[in-house]
Amino acid sequence: MARNKPKLYRLTTIGHRLVKEGLKNFESISSFAIEKNQHRQTFTKFHDGDGVIRSTAETYCDVLDIPNWRENWENIFELVPEKITNWPVYDHGWVGRKNLVSSLTKKVQGSCRLLLLLGITGIGKTALSERIADDIQCRFNKILRVNFDSDNSPRNFVNIATRWLEELGISIEDNQTENILKQLINHLREERILILIDSLEALLTESEDGWGDFEDEWWTRFFESFLTIESSASRLILTSQDLPSKIETLASRYPNSYHREILDGLLEDEQIDLFAKAGLDVSLDSEDRKILIRIGKIYKGHPLTLRVVSGEIVESFGSNASAFWQNVGDEIELVEQHLLAAESGIKLEGVDDDWKLHKLTRKIRSEVYRRRVDAVFQRLKNQNTDAYLLICVAATYRCPVQDSAWLLQLNRYIKRLKDQIYSKVQQQEVLDDLLARFLVETSINHENHRVLGLHNLIRSVALEHRQTLFP
Repeated sequence: MARNKPKLYRLTTIGHRLVKEGLKNFESISSFAIEKNQHRQTFTKFHDGDGVIRSTAETYCDVLDIPNWRENWENIFELVPEKITNWPVYDHGWVGRKNLVSSLTKKVQGSCRLLLLLGITGIGKTALSERIADDIQCRFNKILRVNFDSDNSPRNFVNIATRWLEELGISIEDNQTENILKQLINHLREERILILIDSLEALLTESEDGWGDFEDEWWTRFFESFLTIESSASRLILTSQDLPSKIETLASRYPNSYHREILDGLLEDEQIDLFAKAGLDVSLDSEDRKILIRIGKIYKGHPLTLRVVSGEIVESFGSNASAFWQNVGDEIELVEQHLLAAESGIKLEGVDDDWKLHKLTRKIRSEVYRRRVDAVFQRLKNQNTDAYLLICVAATYRCPVQDSAWLLQLNRYIKRLKDQIYSKVQQQEVLDDLLARFLVETSINHENHRVLGLHNLIRSVALEHRQTLFP
């Protein structure tokens, strides 16, 4: 019979203040650990908010000479809440990103109070935010969250803030938005709250400086207020497909309190781990392994697509990747040939290319294209028709090329479709919009020039949209 897990205790705000007071007699935590014969790593975690068993907490109180700690136990310590084990996205299928998780977790446990995760749809932003939250949740009194991709309630700040205050058990003293903001910020300053906000792009709109302003100015006020308070044990983890330029501008004044991370796909060894977790044969002498590596490479390690592919191989092909290849191999080989021709300099453009990566199978078509990527293109088309045009016409490039080549395509088709000529400033504004949405990948070529390209999945969709523009 399994033994009950021991109760864990962590410091309250008062307790943390008393511990810091006790440490004033020592040069550092390391010197305290050495002088008092304590395990430095365990004490550091305790000091930073992790839970320990009661006997360990009592020992620390004794060696730090915390006054009257037995009588004031309930003011100094609190039980660590039950851990969340069933996250909406982060699950047993998670693989990779070990170093990134470690690095970002340290930032959030340190001075970084606002972490922004960016990247194209399906790249794993939400899963990563939950993975980090899973590691640090024991340090917080409450976890609040909102996902603007799936939450159908009003997206204005006052509605979400009111809901959060209700979840925190705080009665709203005044319904004025200014007072609701103050109440929320005061609570975030005094208590340890972790807030996860997904799909922040749904709140953004155009501004004088381009894309990325908040449609509701109170969201700007909220993030500004949170970044400017003198101290806070609360943390925000945000995910977005687009760069929220207002946050970027605000946070530039507080570099220690803010970090943004642009996500790429999984590395090859991580892709192999993903396939293995799905139950596929990735043994070194397996033909299936070679096929799976080719699939992973063509999708550039895109986690959502690879998980969908894995599931389809298991469910529809009896976990036989070679059988799956019989159905889709021709399409992937065509893309491989086009990319090889571009890399070797034989043919950099493919005006007539007709890739099917976004519709390779029924499940990719429904779960990746229709639910995710198509919505990105439709949103872009509605919000900035010039940027939509640019990504469609630049999709003819099979490999990354310099900015000037992209702008040449834009000029050509703006003149053709609108009978206009854009200034260099106008051209750059259109390109900057795409860059701010992370639909364009940037890299440096062998001549130290910046070049722009498209993720293979994004190019596949862009080519199809181009065909509708120029049938």
